[in-house]
Amino acid sequence: MCYGKNIAEHDVESKTVTITEATKTENPNYLFVTIETKGVEPGEVILDFTKNKKIVFSQPYELKQRREGSADRKGFDSSDVMYLIMPDRFANGNPSNDSHKDTVEKADRSKPGGRHGGDIQGIIDHLDYLNELGATAIWSTPLLEDNEPIYSYHTYAQSDLYKIDPRYGTNDDYKRLATEMHKLDMKLIMDYVTNHWGSKHWMIKDLPTKDWIHQWPEGFRRSNYRMTTQFDINASKIDAKGCMDGWFDTTMPDMNQSNPLLLQYITQNAIWWIEYADLDGFRVDTYSYNDKEGIAKWTKAIMDEYPNFNIVGEVWMHDQAQMAYWQKDSKIGAIDNFNSHLPSVMDFTLHDAIMVMFHEEGNSWDKGMIRAYENFTNDFLYPDINNILLFAGNHDTNRINEIYQSDISKYKMAMSLIFTTRGIPQIYYGDEIGMLGNRDKKGDGDIRRDFPGGWPDDKRSAFVSEGEKQKTAGRTKDEEAFHAFTKKVLNWRKNSEAIHKGKLLQYIPFDNVYVYFRYTEKERVMVIINNNSEDQKLDIKRFKEGLENHKVGKDIITDNTIDLTENIEIPSRTSMILTLQ
Repeated sequence: MCYGKNIAEHDVESKTVTITEATKTENPNYLFVTIETKGVEPGEVILDFTKNKKIVFSQPYELKQRREGSADRKGFDSSDVMYLIMPDRFANGNPSNDSHKDTVEKADRSKPGGRHGGDIQGIIDHLDYLNELGATAIWSTPLLEDNEPIYSYHTYAQSDLYKIDPRYGTNDDYKRLATEMHKLDMKLIMDYVTNHWGSKHWMIKDLPTKDWIHQWPEGFRRSNYRMTTQFDINASKIDAKGCMDGWFDTTMPDMNQSNPLLLQYITQNAIWWIEYADLDGFRVDTYSYNDKEGIAKWTKAIMDEYPNFNIVGEVWMHDQAQMAYWQKDSKIGAIDNFNSHLPSVMDFTLHDAIMVMFHEEGNSWDKGMIRAYENFTNDFLYPDINNILLFAGNHDTNRINEIYQSDISKYKMAMSLIFTTRGIPQIYYGDEIGMLGNRDKKGDGDIRRDFPGGWPDDKRSAFVSEGEKQKTAGRTKDEEAFHAFTKKVLNWRKNSEAIHKGKLLQYIPFDNVYVYFRYTEKERVMVIINNNSEDQKLDIKRFKEGLENHKVGKDIITDNTIDLTENIEIPSRTSMILTLQ
């Protein structure tokens, strides 16, 4: 993509590479040049821009060397635990870049919706903390430049797709983050936004084509957010268009993925970032708001380039069949001849259940632990059930510990489920120390609080235990309890093949007690979650199929040994994770 005042008035030639096509649009400031790269060695390519067969100016373009084996890179999978960070709120490793001359909004930590100064260096500084916690992958919300005048900290309204926001650092810093993570066998996942750009993006200010974005006669029309219209066989065309072409917000122009030039631009940009920063995966924001045929082409192009890569799409729906529609090779999608080619989706229905079920008492037909059981009964709808993302909360939901009012027993039950059932678990930064936040009452800023100890002037640091030697105080007693549990389970999980790859065998919950097994030929794990306010005794004979003659289980949470030849007593509001022996 070549840009400049009236650049389309020129012809383009090259002595160093074959030009197969030069596409002009109604905007004379753009020229889209297609070159043949097969057989071309890495190095500098020169494009000559001519008028009347005379060279007016030349422009160098570098073809970079791919690292050896790049195409075979392995993405994240169910052996990983993904740690979600909002970089502006995690840690400020370089206070000198809190504000920047090239961006409008300046740092003001007093504003819940302002920029607080967290950055890439802050993440690098605390990689050991994350590694020791047991996280194996980091999903950071977007880091590319967002030059909106307010609320730019979330960075979903991007103003330059090839540039890290200078308040987070530089492109080199992002590459260095990946390098340092790979030294610890950790994976870096980029939050990629295909559905919309920011209103301050330089290309939005000077559109290459009128249909580069979705435009409406009245100027702005918000999406109706009804993603069901993408596959509803009874949907009106105007409603489907209202979802797909409507803008997510006033500052987020809706991109037209059916425009082949735009689709090529974001495809090449995505591949460029994978190569440049040596990425291990994408999380794609608002995946199901895109033009579905266009986003499928984008996804397929990346997965064809990197067959072992992984991409998880945000499909925020509340029905398993509707979410499964968006996973690669879905039989549901095949009904209307659609294949998204998207390897992974997010398990929002499990999240829905977790938000309420630990408040629910008694032996109910449809409340309490039966919600988890019923969620998994629909696993047959997914083409690849072990490649879906599980979470108790993220940057758009109320904090799990806010919902359960810092009740650590409920946190343990919820996270025992997330960490041991099928799929890829994701934990939201700060949940592991019991952080609170209520989006409904106090807005997004409340669920995106600063991590204690991430700023040089913080009075204490939750990155360290109270017993460690440091200038500031460490985790409180309550924070330490949350952290110790999370760390113990996650580090055990790193080495459990049954949890990574095993099948799921579940039992109908009785008396609000849920029991399931994860198993392979070599390993079996039994999970018991007693969501009852009273102690319970389990009839061990009922679980013969799952136990498969194992006599002893070790609870990895308490280190207690459990005799599996007699009935099991489990205390109220307790989870057990038993490795069978």
